[in-house]
Parts: sequence; structure tokens; C-alpha cells
Amino acid sequence: MWMSAWRASAVFAPQPPCLPTRSPALRGTAPEPEPRRLRQRRARTSLRAARASRGDYDAVVVGSGIGGLCAAATLARYGKKVLCVEAHDTAGGAAHGFKRRVPKLGTFRFDTGPSFFSGLSAPETARINPLKAVLDLLETEVLCHRYESFGLCLPEGHFTHTRGFGKEVLAEVSGEAAVKEWEALLQAMKPLAALVEALPVPALRLDPSVLLTAGPFLPKFLAAANPLDRSTEALQLKDPFAKTLSRAGLKDPFARRWLDLLCFCLSGLPADGTVTAEMAMMFGEFYKPGATMDYPVGGVQSLVRVLTEALAKYQGELRLRAEVEEILVERNKACGIRLKSGEELRCSTVICNTSCWDLMKLLPPDSLPDAWRRERESTPACRSFMHLHLGFDMKGLDALQEHYICLEDWGRGVDAEENALLISIPSVEDKTLAPEGFGVLHAYTPATESWERWKDLDRKSQEYQDLKEARVQFLWRQLERVIPDLRQRAKVQLVGTPLTHRRFLRRFQGSYGPAISAKEGQEFPGPLTPLPGLLLCGDSCFPGIGVPAVAASGLLAAHASGLDTLRPQADALRRLFG
Repeated sequence: MWMSAWRASAVFAPQPPCLPTRSPALRGTAPEPEPRRLRQRRARTSLRAARASRGDYDAVVVGSGIGGLCAAATLARYGKKVLCVEAHDTAGGAAHGFKRRVPKLGTFRFDTGPSFFSGLSAPETARINPLKAVLDLLETEVLCHRYESFGLCLPEGHFTHTRGFGKEVLAEVSGEAAVKEWEALLQAMKPLAALVEALPVPALRLDPSVLLTAGPFLPKFLAAANPLDRSTEALQLKDPFAKTLSRAGLKDPFARRWLDLLCFCLSGLPADGTVTAEMAMMFGEFYKPGATMDYPVGGVQSLVRVLTEALAKYQGELRLRAEVEEILVERNKACGIRLKSGEELRCSTVICNTSCWDLMKLLPPDSLPDAWRRERESTPACRSFMHLHLGFDMKGLDALQEHYICLEDWGRGVDAEENALLISIPSVEDKTLAPEGFGVLHAYTPATESWERWKDLDRKSQEYQDLKEARVQFLWRQLERVIPDLRQRAKVQLVGTPLTHRRFLRRFQGSYGPAISAKEGQEFPGPLTPLPGLLLCGDSCFPGIGVPAVAASGLLAAHASGLDTLRPQADALRRLFG
């Protein structure tokens, strides 16, 4: 970790020269000067004691996923002394990238996780997209390629999805009656999207001072949430999206199935388990006039780089290869962390960007109420993934889309094993990710792979290799619906399993995150915990799974760290929204 200038000067400041050694006759008349090394040791000891008494940092953030980076950079922007620690050798959590060099061809650059973004490049989306709001708050941006369509490989055929889905795909599959239902749904979603936009996440707090930060937005929010019109009631945002679809009169089977699949791809749950608020935000960006999607120039790691650079710009620190062994608790308060190296770092607030299951491994057993601990540990988890990363010859494939959503059989359900596949081909837009004439591709099953079949396998065993080869065949079959001769074109082939997902992305059971279902009336918990000084962010917290959601969780955790964030938050809101 880099020391700040004042710390370096305190430890390594020049010492006054030692006095000459006194003669034996004079010894005892004055104390003998201490050796230089002893004085330096005393100085370091005093410095450590002073740091321990006041706290090394205002906040330590455990984990550098998108949520953790948003929390850390926001607090640094507010003038806090912040450290973000990351066990991996690179920041970003599930959103980092990696590369493979092929002799005589060159380097292929891959994303490990999220690849589908919207709302990052349009200036007006800060009200509805929390990640865009964080970037604006940090006075930075990520350069993006913008595109308007992606491919669908469905049982009914191959289609191109655009914001005109209703008049194009739906009209072809189901006819004009379904188009009218779709148009009615779009109208029904407008006031819900307006509700989400009217009260932006950066204005929210979890203490009474929320009246000051959210107050300027309340008139517009109350106008959108007209209590005389039940169809636009704010509480509807908490309903399962399937209920909202029925309320809007959407009956067409194909349209319902498509939205079921879209919900599953975004949240890990079908429409009956996905909260309406998440889909309201998506509809607000996805189907409005002029809507586009974004891909960060240089890969998703460019987004992580922008956030880490902003953290450094505001004097925050990021330390890699720093695995936390324990969150320190003293006098019933979280007060710092102990690293695996044995180093202890003190702070006023610990913000934990880990899963709800991994959190328990970091806390002393008696630091939380048993009921709260049991509730978090019993949270159901989404299933895991199979991944296939390919570097391939792109010659003659000029008509490729950047993304594809594939489904084999509606009758089996969108969440069935070996049924759905997501494909990202970012080199369609970004030619810097692969050597000239080549492309990169990431295909993965969206939270449909069982952890149980993998959990006891040795990654070096032949049994593991055989299972990996068998389970990746579904991915190849779906990819060949898009590029029939892909196996012959492939120059790099990397297969990932749930064990890979756990190992490199540090995901509990290799999962997508908590399976908290709106169907059961469940809600993601907020950042507060029963332990003072400990806050949470990430996809185990409200609003839930997905990049915009975890960015919002980082903002909420930052604002929950203390009342002294109120003034800088209010200043940021004036800059962002006037």
C-alpha cells in the first residue's frame, strides 16, 4: 500500500545526529543518547499507536466489485479517507477481464462477467441508472460503443431485437392483437419508469435527513405516484413483474415468454420472481425512443479502471492481493479488519462487498444476533454457470450482432438446465479486443447449472475433465445456431465451470447471487446490520442483482456511513440534477 506523504515523513524523517559518546568520567551525569535504530523503532511504535487510537481510515471497503468501488469512490469524493481491499490481483470482482496470447496471432481480451449495458453514455440517464449517476458524481465517464440491436435465437426462429420489438418481432410471431397488447404495456410502464426516475438513488438515505436530500424530488415523485390512480401506485414497484404484466392486460403467450426470459437474464428469476422496479428501470432505458445499448471501449475492465482511477483521484486507496481474514469487533462495534498477512487496519466504518454467506466467515461468531445470522445464512442461492470463451476467425461474419439470447424450448421453462444461453461478441463493435480479422466471444448459461454435480470434484481429475467436456456441448450447439462453422474457426477455447466461477470470481458456490423472489414477498435487505460500524453493499443487498443494482447499493452504503456525508451528498445532488 502506498503511504500518504505525511505518514512517510513521520516514519522516515531525518533524525538529529547522535552526540559524541561521553567519556567514562561524565557518564551518569546525563542520559546516554539512544541509538538511531532504537529512536526510529520508537517513532514507528508511536505512529502505530496514534493510528490505532484515531483509526487508520474513515472507511475500509472489503471487496472491489462494482458495488464496493462505487461505495469507496463516493466516500473518497465526499472527502473521506478510504481504503478498498481486494483479495484478487485485479479489481472488479465479477466484472474484471483477462487476456490470452496466441503465438503468431496476437492477444485476445475477454470479459469474465457482465457484458450487457445501457444508459452509460446518454447524459440524461443519471436519474434512472445508478451507475451513470455514480460516474457523474465522480466527474468521470467511460467511453462506450453504442448499438441498437441484438439477436434472438428462439423456437419460433431467428430475430433481431430493437426498441421496435412490438411492431417488428411480435407482429411477425403473434399478429396485430399482440402488438396492441404490447403498446398497452409500454403505456402502463411509463408512469412506473417515471416513478423510478422521479426519485433518483443518489438522493436516498436511511436516516431522517433523507427529507433534506430527497425533499426537492418529492413533488415530482408524488405527482407520478398519483394516489387517485391505482395503476400508478408507488407500491406497485414492489410487486412481481408478472403481476404488473397481468394488470396491463398482456396475454399473448409469446410476449409473456419473452419477458419471462428477459427477466431471467437480468435478475436470475422469471417474471413472477423479479420485482417490478427493476423492470421499470429497464423499460425506461430499453424501449424508449432513441434507446441504445452500450459497450465500454476496451472491454468491461475499462469501466473498472475508470472507477479505480476516480478512487485514486480523490485520494482513496486500493490494495490488491489483500485478503481479509477477519472483521475486527471491539466493544460491540466493527472497528477494522485483519488481513491474512496479520496486518490490522482500523477504521470508523467497514463496508463489506461480499455475499451474505461469505460475510459470516469474516465475523467473530458472537458478533451478530443468532436469528439475524441464521436468516442470512439460509438465504437461497441462484444456480451457477457454464462458460465458454472463444477467440475465433471473424472473416465473412459481418452480419453478426454484439449479443444473442438463445432458448431451445419454451415448454421446459426459461430457468431449465441446458435451455437458455447468453452470447456476447464484443469484438463486433470493439476491434481492439482481438487481432485483426479475429474476434472474441463469451457464451454462458444464465444461472442454470447445478452446483451439486461439481462441488466434490477435483479440478485436476479426469472425472472433472470429462464432465466439463460433456456439459459444454450445449453451449457449442447453441453457438452453432449463430455461427455454424464456429468449431473450425476457434483459435482459443476456454471452458469455465461452477468451480471456475468460484475460484476466479470468488462467488459462493459459483452462484449468480441470492435467489430472493418477489413472488414470495421477499425483499433484498438494505446496507444496515445489527453490528454498529458494519455496512453492506453488493448483490446480496437492495436493490439486488445486476450492475446498476450493485452500483445503487454502493451509493446507499456510502450514505449510511454517517451524517457527515449529508452536506457533500446535497452538494453532489445540486451538481447532478440542479
